[in-house]
Amino acid sequence: MVEQNFFWGSNIRFLRNRMKMSQEDFAARVSISRSKLAAHESGKTANPPVEDLYRFSGFFRMSIDTLLRVDLSRIGELKLRELEAGNDVYIAGGQIRVLAITVDRQNRENMEYVPVKAKAGYAAGYHDPEFIASLPKFALPNLPKGGTFRMFPTTGDSMLPIPEGSDVIGRFVDNWYDLKPKTLCVVILKGEQDMVFKQVTLTGRTFLLESLNPLYAPYEVKAEEVVEIWKFHSFHSKDLPNGTADLDVVVRMMQEMKGELQELKAGLGG
Repeated sequence: MVEQNFFWGSNIRFLRNRMKMSQEDFAARVSISRSKLAAHESGKTANPPVEDLYRFSGFFRMSIDTLLRVDLSRIGELKLRELEAGNDVYIAGGQIRVLAITVDRQNRENMEYVPVKAKAGYAAGYHDPEFIASLPKFALPNLPKGGTFRMFPTTGDSMLPIPEGSDVIGRFVDNWYDLKPKTLCVVILKGEQDMVFKQVTLTGRTFLLESLNPLYAPYEVKAEEVVEIWKFHSFHSKDLPNGTADLDVVVRMMQEMKGELQELKAGLGG
């Protein structure tokens, strides 16, 4: 009989350390005691309870099989980040995704631009090298080295005072846990939701998305609904930011409140 190596305890410890969390903080996040977590990490729990297997698998967005049988400390950094982003081959049912990019003749990364006409198809084609290669591409001076950048169009006025219709340059975020609360990002979502430009706060397995324009209510999306995140770097626009945007917002809010009060009085009969 061939001896099977299991990496449950070492993987839990490895992933926790990557998140820069103490045992006490991490135990609180997964709702177990610190002593029980220490037993898991030290290998003293030879047969982890089923509820703990599902608890850790759900938190890390990795399959139980991966956490048990794959030594995560020995796989490549890119594949590891893909796993941490929720793209586990056992969970997603597909191949681990590698970020598709294009390069120029000097083997330097291009910046791709996602025009409005390609915006709706990006969530489906983001992983397809042929789709990415079909996008307009260009180089921009003075971008920080070591990152991957992409330009996305914006629509609507939810991010005022950034002018409506601006093009936003974002830097690819490969580790979502690095995001600070209320970080401006372009978020690529599955399905018809397309892409949004919002302030992003990660809370457990949920993202809180907030507009700069207070007229738009914040909302939450589950982490599994997120395909990619691009941290705001800069924006390009032919229009200047509207210095009166804040006053306009206040006026519109007051008008809406006045309308609601009138409706309330009418409902009360006077």
